[in-house]
Formats: sequence, C-alpha cells, structure tokens
Amino acid sequence: MKRCKNSILIILFFISWLPFSIVHSQIILENASFEDIPSDATTPQEWFPCKDMTTPDILPGFWGVYNEPSNGETYVGIITRENGTFESFGQKLSDPVEKGTCYKTQIDLAHSKIYSGYNKPIHLRIYLGSTKCAKSQLIYQSPIIKHGHWKTYSIEFEPNDQYDYLLIEAYISEKPINHKGNILIDNLRPIMYCGNV
Repeated sequence: MKRCKNSILIILFFISWLPFSIVHSQIILENASFEDIPSDATTPQEWFPCKDMTTPDILPGFWGVYNEPSNGETYVGIITRENGTFESFGQKLSDPVEKGTCYKTQIDLAHSKIYSGYNKPIHLRIYLGSTKCAKSQLIYQSPIIKHGHWKTYSIEFEPNDQYDYLLIEAYISEKPINHKGNILIDNLRPIMYCGNV
C-alpha cells in the first residue's frame, strides 16, 4: 500500500511539473508574427530598429506589396538599397540562449515582385548578440528568396556564448552589393531546445 502511495505521489509530481517544463523549455519572442497596424517605415510592437533609416514596413498595403500573411493579419518587409545600406531590427529574448546548447526555430519567408522599385530577391540573416543590435554570432543565412508564396525555413544553431538579443537583417552577398531588394518575414516560432518535439 505504501509503495502504491509513493507511486501516486511521483506521478502527481511529474504531472504538476510538466506544464512548467514545457513553458520553460522554449524562449518566447513577443509579437513574433509581426502583428500591428499596416504602416511604412514602422517597427512592429515589441521590436526595435537597429540602424538609421532601418525600420521595416508593416504589410500588406504599402509599396505595392499585397501578399497575404502566412499567419495573422500582418507581416514585415525589409530591404537592401542601392547605396549598400540595408534594414535590420531586433528584440531582447525572454530568456538568454546558453553557450553550447542546441536550439531550433522556424520562420516563414517570401519575396514580393513589386516593392516600390526594391524588387530584387535577397537573403535574410539572423544574429545573436549580447547587447541591443549587436551582431555577435551569425546563426542563420537564408538562400536568396525568390518565391512569392510563403515557405517555412528551419533554423538550428548552437551559441558560442550566452546571448540575450536577436537581430534580423536584410542581406545580399552578390556583387555589386548596391542591390535594391526585399524580403518578407512572418511567423517566427518560439526558440526550442533541439531535443524537444
């Protein structure tokens, strides 16, 4: 009888601990679907710009971009310019990522054939940083995104240090870099440990 009671207590402990474990096994990004009022040159709520003239656009409805969102009502677009500059924005993580730990997430990407002249396809880069807008470790570079439909891309990374910030950047590697391009971004998932389903 005593063994049975102990087994029940152990089971109850694990049941009560499981929701805590699930919640704390992921790093949450606020407004990761970039929901806000559509507007040009505006960083969505919970995100911050990282350079002068760097604010993304909250879409659809501006610059000739009318692609439907992959999730929710809005998404963001960022560009590279003919003078070699580009747009980027970031957010502080709900919890830091830890050195030597494997993490994974996913993001939806697309390209708009029309973006007020910034019509060429480009890459997306994602960095980790120890301070706001720092680019301490590159953790993801997408292929050049040419498709107009949304496609989900998986990201897996292992930090080389403890980091508190995430930065998202428009990027072009091809020469010349003075390239007027765009990329559309939506539905960034929570950052999970690689072992989690």
